[in-house]
Amino acid sequence: MSATERRLTRADIMAPEAYAAERRQRRRALMTVKTDRRLEVGPFASFYFENYDTMWHQVHEMLHIEKGGEEQIAGELAAYNPLIPQGREFVATLMLEIEEPDRRDRELAGLGGIEETVTLRIGTSVVRAVPEADLERTDEDGKASSVHFLHFPLTKSQAKDFGNASVDVMLGIEHPNYAHMTRLSERIRQALATDLD
Repeated sequence: MSATERRLTRADIMAPEAYAAERRQRRRALMTVKTDRRLEVGPFASFYFENYDTMWHQVHEMLHIEKGGEEQIAGELAAYNPLIPQGREFVATLMLEIEEPDRRDRELAGLGGIEETVTLRIGTSVVRAVPEADLERTDEDGKASSVHFLHFPLTKSQAKDFGNASVDVMLGIEHPNYAHMTRLSERIRQALATDLD
């Protein structure tokens, strides 16, 4: 199946008891996948690049934890299918990971609109991240959410350059209160290249 057709359907969902029996093994296997798709930018921003496997796992975890049965499945599919990359794009969950509650509140209060300032630089070309539609991640007081869902739509030439190891790829945040950039390692690039048609 090509990347443009990657969708979770009801047929992909395991019976609850079958998933419970395999859960530990599946979670362990997914850790390697997630490690190759995680990138830190600055002191507390982490990007988790999603794919079919990470969303399959997330849906099953939600069903396992919430135990909503058949009635819950359609809602989980609707929530997580948009986070599976389609064709020539990457999809990432950006998490602002600050453990201490008071510091987290202070930092997030100054990071409103951060989801609009994320870029992926492929050589001299810039891809601006597009926040997931219909999800407001900065409140009316200008406080940012600690979780954001971002799409990176690539042109054909950008996708080609991404696969060229001689072309630098940098992921950055250009917010006035959080300006940081990180180069993607070859390991991460190889993992993300599988998302592209």
